[in-house]
Amino acid sequence: MTASGDLQQALFQRLRSDASLSALLGGAGLLEQATDNAAFPHVTCGQTSAFDWDTGVQNDADQLVTLHVWSKTHDEAETRAIMDSIKARLADAVLIIGPRGQTRLVQEFAESRYDEDLLVHHGLLRFRAITQEND
Repeated sequence: MTASGDLQQALFQRLRSDASLSALLGGAGLLEQATDNAAFPHVTCGQTSAFDWDTGVQNDADQLVTLHVWSKTHDEAETRAIMDSIKARLADAVLIIGPRGQTRLVQEFAESRYDEDLLVHHGLLRFRAITQEND
C-alpha cells in the first residue's frame, strides 16, 4: 500500500471508531469514493498531496489530505455538525501508519458552501499529515 493509502486507511479507521460521527452519518457514510447511489449525508476522501514543505518536491513524509462532506438538507446545519465532529475527532490526532511511523494531523482549511449545480451542501476539510519515521 502507498503512503497516501496507509494514511487514508488510518484516517478512516479513526473516524469509523467515533460513535457520534457514525450517528450523524447514519452508519456507513464514510466512503473512499462516492457512488451514484450513495446515501446522504456522506463523507468522501479527496485528493491527497505529498511534498517536501521546504523544497516543494514530492515527499511521502508530509501530506495534505482533503475530506468532503455531502448533505442534501435545506440548510448547512447537518454539514457543519459533521464537519465539527470530524474536526474534534482528528484535532491533533496521532495515527499509526503501518511500519512507517506515526502521523500527526493538523487542520489547515475548512469551508462549507451550497453547490447549486448539484443541489447539495458541500463541506471541505483539509488536514496536513506530518509523519515521523519509527527509529
